[in-house]
Amino acid sequence: MEQTGSFSSRLPGFYDLTLEERVRLLELNCQLGPEEGRSLRHFGPLTSDLADIFVENMVGTFNLPLGIATNFLINGRDILVPMAVEETSVLAAASYGAKLARPSGGFSCSSTPPIMTGQIQVFIEESVSYDAILTAHTEQLLEYANRGQERLLRRGGGAQALTWRYIREIKSLVLHLEVHTGDAMGANLVNTMCEKVSQLLPRILGAGELGLRILTNFTDKRLAKATCRVPASSFSTEAEVAFDVVDRIVAAWAFAWHDVYRATTHNKGVMNGIDPVVIATGNDWRAVEAGAHAWACRDGTYRPLTTWRKDLDGSLVGELELPLAVGIVGGVTKLHPTSQIAMKILGNPTANELAEIACAVGLAQNLSALRALATEGIQKGHMRLHQKNLSLQEPQRAIQ
Repeated sequence: MEQTGSFSSRLPGFYDLTLEERVRLLELNCQLGPEEGRSLRHFGPLTSDLADIFVENMVGTFNLPLGIATNFLINGRDILVPMAVEETSVLAAASYGAKLARPSGGFSCSSTPPIMTGQIQVFIEESVSYDAILTAHTEQLLEYANRGQERLLRRGGGAQALTWRYIREIKSLVLHLEVHTGDAMGANLVNTMCEKVSQLLPRILGAGELGLRILTNFTDKRLAKATCRVPASSFSTEAEVAFDVVDRIVAAWAFAWHDVYRATTHNKGVMNGIDPVVIATGNDWRAVEAGAHAWACRDGTYRPLTTWRKDLDGSLVGELELPLAVGIVGGVTKLHPTSQIAMKILGNPTANELAEIACAVGLAQNLSALRALATEGIQKGHMRLHQKNLSLQEPQRAIQ
């Protein structure tokens, strides 16, 4: 990740600055050029030509506010986080959660290699000796999948493993092709490889009819993880009150662990942080959402994505781990002007670093929400910030 200069993401009063002042700060701290600054100020860098390429039947664009979450310290590095979202208080909550975690070093993050999985379905009788056949031909199938991918292979990527299982209920042999996608999200790459490999299977197996050939968005081999520790003193200067807040937050998490209705809203709060980062950088937030919720119920019961516990000294310790498939090359990420600015503000991270940043924001968002729920209630701060929206609606009601 490129260093964007010596600055702190701790920007007190950022909320109170004018748009011009906020953009000027970004220009100075994130090395944005004059054209990039103008794009942010003018709200419309997406041209009709680009929009027409992105979607079919294009008739216009739909703008989302782009804000900056402050206070983030991730793996020892100050980071300003661009977030594209329409919901009031999301930016404030993310920034406040990061502020709570900051005194103890912020967020420690890690991620696994970017392995995406493609599925190939073959309708075939279980009596066929597919296990022995596929074992003998695994290397051939991997080599075939990687043909024409020399650049990816040189960077350590490409198809790396092939596994399979049989589903009796639908008489299907399902192959899983595991592909290291490098800095790409990799959906198109994996789908292409699945289509390619599937062409060899009927001949190799000597039987069977091809079914679906497509990636899965349950990217359980492509995980991001974030942890943080919040001293009880961050919640109050009064020890008794501070430790009580920690206990209340842990109890709120326990409620989500034991109740699916609460877990669903708990996880929506986590994704309140992750989705806006994914959207701002031009990545596929629907794929990330699907993978996250599948991960939440991987053991058969829908659970909260985060865990919160009290440490021996009374500090609050949080952890978030989930599948997070994002890329920095290809598609909208490289073509959308605002996404390119967002990546520059982030310091041009690798795909793995971007996943770690999004994961940290999700944990910060959840921390802030639980703190509010455990103390004054979620509506107090939310409605204070939401008041601007309500004031704008009053003239509309008068007109009607």
